[in-house]
Amino acid sequence: MSGDLRIDEYLGTHVHVVAARQNRPIAASEGCPFCVGGLEAPEPYDVRAFPNRWPALGEGRCEVVLYTPEHNATFASLGAAGARKVVDLWAERTTALRALPDVEYVVVFENRGAEIGATIAHPHGQIYAFPHVPSRPQRLISAGWSPDTHPDDRLVAENEHFVAYTQHASVHPVSLIVAPKVRTPDLPSLSAEQRDALSSMMVRLFSQLDQLFDAPLPYMMWFLQAPTHATDTDVWMNLEIVSPWRAPHLHRYIAAVEVATEEYFNPVDPAELAARLRALA
Repeated sequence: MSGDLRIDEYLGTHVHVVAARQNRPIAASEGCPFCVGGLEAPEPYDVRAFPNRWPALGEGRCEVVLYTPEHNATFASLGAAGARKVVDLWAERTTALRALPDVEYVVVFENRGAEIGATIAHPHGQIYAFPHVPSRPQRLISAGWSPDTHPDDRLVAENEHFVAYTQHASVHPVSLIVAPKVRTPDLPSLSAEQRDALSSMMVRLFSQLDQLFDAPLPYMMWFLQAPTHATDTDVWMNLEIVSPWRAPHLHRYIAAVEVATEEYFNPVDPAELAARLRALA
C-alpha cells in the first residue's frame, strides 16, 4: 500500500521512498487544473475532492480537496458558509478513507504558499490515509493530549464551542492550536453546531494571520484525529496552524543543531504573538 516504506533501525523514523513523485509536474503547464474547466475540475463545483495523480501512499490513499472554484480566494474569504462546506467535505472524506482496507490513520492538511512548497496557488488542501498511526500523532494521543485550559495571555480567540491559542512551547514562530471545548475525537464526530463554530473560527483566524504581516501568510495546517480503530475514547482532536515567518517575508530556518538534537530555538514569544493577533480581531 505504501510503496517502499523504510524504518530507521535506531530512531524508528518512517520514510516513504516515493521516487515516482520526482517526475510529477511542479506547476501547471496550461492554466490552473483546479479552476472550473481545468484538468481536475471539468464541471462546476462548490467544493471537490479527488484522488491525487501522484499518490505518496498508494493508489486511492491520497486525495486533493478544493475549497472553492475561485482561484484567488483565501480560506478567510470563503466566509463561514463556504468554510462549512469544506469542513463537511473533510469529515466525509475522513470517513470514506477510513473504510478502505488497512487504513489506520487519516491526516487532513494544507500547505499554503510557494514558500511552503505549494506548487498551485488555487485554494486547496490534501488528505493522506496511512497504513499505521504516524509517530507524532501516536505520541500525542498516548500522552493524553488535551487543550490548554488556561492559555491566559496566549489566548487568541474563542467562541461557544472552540478555543484558539498560541502554543506554549512552539517550534515555529507562528504556531496556533484550535480545539473544541468538549472532547471530540475527530472531524466526523463534530456536531452541526461545532462545525459551524469551527468554520467561523477558522475564517476569523486566517483573516487575522493574513493581516499579521500585511501579506498572505505561508502556512501549514493539519488536524490531529483519532485513529481508525481507536478504542481509547480519550482522543481529543485539534487543528494546528504553523508558519515559518518570523517577520514579513522573513523565514525562521531550522538550524543544523535543531535537526540534530530535536531541541529548538524560537525567536518569537508566543504571548506577544497572541497579543498581536488579538489586536487584529
